[in-house]
Amino acid sequence: MSKVYDIAIIGGGPIGIACGLEAQKKELSYVIIEKGPIVNSLFNYPINMQFFSSSEKLEIDEIPFISKEAKPKRNEALEYYRRIVTSNKLNIHLFEKVIGVQKINNLFQIDTSKDNYKTKNVIVATGFYDLPNMINVPGEDLPKVSHYYKDPHFYASQKLAVIGASNSAIDAALECWRKGAEVTLIIRGPEVGQRVKYWVRPDIINRIEEGSIKAYYNSNVREIKEDSIILENPEGEVILENDFVLALTGYMPNFEFLENLGIRLSQDDKRLPQYDPDTMETNVEGLFLAGVICGGMETHKWFIENSRIHAKIIIKAILEKMQLVEKA
Repeated sequence: MSKVYDIAIIGGGPIGIACGLEAQKKELSYVIIEKGPIVNSLFNYPINMQFFSSSEKLEIDEIPFISKEAKPKRNEALEYYRRIVTSNKLNIHLFEKVIGVQKINNLFQIDTSKDNYKTKNVIVATGFYDLPNMINVPGEDLPKVSHYYKDPHFYASQKLAVIGASNSAIDAALECWRKGAEVTLIIRGPEVGQRVKYWVRPDIINRIEEGSIKAYYNSNVREIKEDSIILENPEGEVILENDFVLALTGYMPNFEFLENLGIRLSQDDKRLPQYDPDTMETNVEGLFLAGVICGGMETHKWFIENSRIHAKIIIKAILEKMQLVEKA
């Protein structure tokens, strides 16, 4: 007979790891299932990315996070979370994609690309970095277009259009300009986003004002071609010579996956999943949410620092339910 876990955690990011740590401390059997490497989303962040949060706000389970600067960078975060996993010998299965989840009687069956599992409870901590918000224009599928940014060196001496006004777009624009790219920012609204990191926003505004980086405000991309990009703005049509496009317009949770699990989503644009904030349990008994996945399309409202508490809330709720069953 196959093992039945107390908890299966889908997602091996910081919050999934926090859930695993808490389950291990409470002597519950668990497995973390991650489709990529440890903290897959952080691994896919830009190489030089610096967090908005200070290191102590990224800590989980009160394990100290020591960084060179007050606000750590991607490579320091990878080291921190990797060491937590390896030092605590967490039961994490990597490069294993969840194919389907079914609830049969009181148990969940999870089928993956490598195995299958039975578990009494499921925690979904999958984040939101896998599905980009598409701009849905002709040419978006060209090889020159990417919704993810990794390394500025790639764009040196190239004409680069960066679409977006948030942290990811502004960081990419500045880094690529400093490595020799000819950068044009395409911003849908009237200004650089107000939530851009406070030490970065003056930098990009100064670069725009001095003419080092060209910015088109109140503008939308109409079409992307092999050697150009066509914009629409209040002055009319603008055609720019172009080698590469970074469409950094944000990301969204996998709503189809949530709906297949039976989780109800709000019918408005926010697509908020239904869950009890006191326990993090969804409308499906035994199925919990943790981390940014709780915010639907409002991905800017949940971070590591304000969702790491979810681990303790969920494990406490699971233990209380187990105790009630034992008394019955």
